Amino acid sequence: MNNLSERSIKILASMGLILTTMIWGFAFVVMKNSVDVIPPTYLLAVRFSMSAVLLALLFHKNMMKADRETVLCGVILGAFLCLSYQFQTYGLKHTTASKNAFITTLYVIIVPFLYWVVSKKRPTGRNIAAAFLAVIGLALLSLQGDLSINYGDFLTLVCGLMFAVHMVFIDKFTECHDPIALTVIQILAAAIFNWICAPFLDGSFDFTVLMDKSLIGGLLYLAVFSTTVAYLLQNSGQKYLSASTSAILLSMESVFGTLFSVIFLKDVLTGKMLAGCALMFAAVLLSELPQKKKIAAMKSI
Repeated sequence: MNNLSERSIKILASMGLILTTMIWGFAFVVMKNSVDVIPPTYLLAVRFSMSAVLLALLFHKNMMKADRETVLCGVILGAFLCLSYQFQTYGLKHTTASKNAFITTLYVIIVPFLYWVVSKKRPTGRNIAAAFLAVIGLALLSLQGDLSINYGDFLTLVCGLMFAVHMVFIDKFTECHDPIALTVIQILAAAIFNWICAPFLDGSFDFTVLMDKSLIGGLLYLAVFSTTVAYLLQNSGQKYLSASTSAILLSMESVFGTLFSVIFLKDVLTGKMLAGCALMFAAVLLSELPQKKKIAAMKSI
């Protein structure tokens, strides 16, 4: 029965990560026209600050119980989260949105091998096959025409590497530390790092624009759902899943971003995009299928 219980927990964790990707995918629709007036680093600083306040109010007891090592781990996660978004944002300035989305999500390939280096646990053939299947699906979903390599692509590749390191560290840190406390400290640290960077990267900023009613809904969605809920689900879910499986599940953000854009923004859904979605779903199924040994063990209960 313990195996069945463990399987149920993993299914719930997987559903939590898929819900995370749905939240992030819908953010493309919510934020499409509402944040052009806010410089990117200030937007990240405001987003993470709002989320940190909400998390601290909800989980102050977890914060009070956090020891020095938990705080350090949370700060490390916050630093890599900040770096990931910075490289993604500035990479986007020098490359196309489609290439930025595709290269960022190459973490599905990086994570299994990076986790191998950190944990000495070799990825299975199925992990690698699912990762490559996901990359092919992502290419069909994202890439459009221009396949040349430029400076922005390099920055975006560094972003993908930062996201991969972030995922692997979540996997390691949640083994011994409270994922909720880690989430609160991570988001607070990311907010502080972005506030420090903002004046140097984006110059001065007129904070009165934050009172614009057309921005408030988008900012609330980013802070409450895309940050608070999504990172709670990610950190909690990764406690029970492998880093490789988590990476493939989180890459589904591209699929939901595409589907929500078709539904709400009337984007055109092509056959190539449908094939990409199908391959992404196939990659998820491949990564989630129980191994033969585990199936045999479950049948013997």
